[in-house]
Amino acid sequence: MRISVLGSGIVGRTLAARLVELRHRVVIGSRDPGQPHITRWVRAAGELARAGTYAEAARSASIVVNATAGTATVDALRAAGEAELAGKVLIDVANPVSDPAADPPPMRTGERSLGEEIQALFPQTRVVKALNTVSPSVMVNPKRVPGGHVAFLAGDSRQAKTMVTGLLREFGWPADAIVDLGDITGARSMEMLFPLRQRLSRSLGHTNFNLGVLHA
Repeated sequence: MRISVLGSGIVGRTLAARLVELRHRVVIGSRDPGQPHITRWVRAAGELARAGTYAEAARSASIVVNATAGTATVDALRAAGEAELAGKVLIDVANPVSDPAADPPPMRTGERSLGEEIQALFPQTRVVKALNTVSPSVMVNPKRVPGGHVAFLAGDSRQAKTMVTGLLREFGWPADAIVDLGDITGARSMEMLFPLRQRLSRSLGHTNFNLGVLHA
């Protein structure tokens, strides 16, 4: 598939690198695609990878991954363009955190989650919240964490969630480890897990952990 990853930080580069390994064509989108760390990444990733502006990245893809910082997400998606995002599946892995290094991290407050806000602002785009509850390394390689842990997702489009589930399976998530939380309002509970994730990483001293769901 042709997939664009908006955001060139560690999350975006990790996801993009794994997608290239899986033989997808990937465009990494940025405000300034000529930045040295992006050109180095493209050179290392090989012929299936390239870089472009947010709009160029969105235009070339059928699936768009939002891996921008939560505070920059809306501006980045507006730069990508509503027309370029219309009809496409958008996987939102961002968290609405103003300072991820703070403990506890300050979360943006409001009636809607970031995932819901994206869906409201871009109604023709099929938004699926996914992977925001784990570290980048676990996103693309769940086997880093032993045992029965889960990946949540939420979105209004069943077809879009099926496509995202397929990508998660490619990353190595077993079918029974993918938990559908329903429509896009499920993104609220997923984003609320971020402060717990940050506190756990400080307590454990690493990010190779995740949550499991035990039920009868």
